[in-house]
Amino acid sequence: MMTKSFPIKARPLRTALAAALLVAAPAAALFATQQELEAAEGDLDRAVSALRSISTMQADFSQTDRMGQVASGVMTLKQGGKIRFEYEKSIPLLVVSNGRSLYLVDYEVNQVQRWPIRNSPLGALLDPTRDISRFGKLIPTGNPDVISIEVRDPKRPEFGMITMIFVRDASAPGGLELNTWVALDAQNQRTTVRLRNHRYGVGVADSAFTFKDPRQSSRRPR
Repeated sequence: MMTKSFPIKARPLRTALAAALLVAAPAAALFATQQELEAAEGDLDRAVSALRSISTMQADFSQTDRMGQVASGVMTLKQGGKIRFEYEKSIPLLVVSNGRSLYLVDYEVNQVQRWPIRNSPLGALLDPTRDISRFGKLIPTGNPDVISIEVRDPKRPEFGMITMIFVRDASAPGGLELNTWVALDAQNQRTTVRLRNHRYGVGVADSAFTFKDPRQSSRRPR
C-alpha cells in the first residue's frame, strides 16, 4: 500500500488519467504469407467479438504512468460502455464511465473532470457503437497466442491511441482475454494498464457506475 508520499505521486497519476487512461507490442517482421495475413484478419474479428461478448467482468489492475509510478485497484466492466476503476484506499481517485461520459473524480481536491467517451482512447474499449475493426489494425507479436491491436482514428489524432493485447484463453468469452493495454495521448504520454484475476459474468448493478460528487456538500450520487 502507498504511504503519505501520495501527494507527490498524485500529480503524475492525475496527468496520466486526464490525458488518456499491455505491454506495447514488440517489433516484428511483416506477415510473410497471404495465409498468415488472412489468419491475422480473422484474429482482429475474433478480438472484436470477444470484447463485445463480455456481459460483465471484474479484474485486478495495475496502472503505470509515464514516470514509472504504479497504482493498483479493481476494474469493473459492463456492457453498454460502463467501466469503473476503483483504486486502492490510499489513492482518493475514481475513474468511472456511465456509458455516455468518462469521469475522473479526485476526492483529495474535490474536483471532477468529464470527457465524452469518444474523446478518450478508452473509447475503443467503452463505446459499444464504435467499430474497432474500422479503426484498428493488428500488430505482429511473433507469438500465435498473443494478439495485439492498435486502435486510432486517423481523422482525430487528438483522441490519442490505444494498443490492446489479448491472450488466447478458452475460458474467456470468445476464447480471448484482454490482458493489457497501453494508452498514448496526443502529447505522447503513455499509461499502461495490466489486468489479472479476471472474473466474468459477475453481478454488477448500474449503481456501480455512479459516484458521489465531492463538489456538493450533500454528496448526492451522479
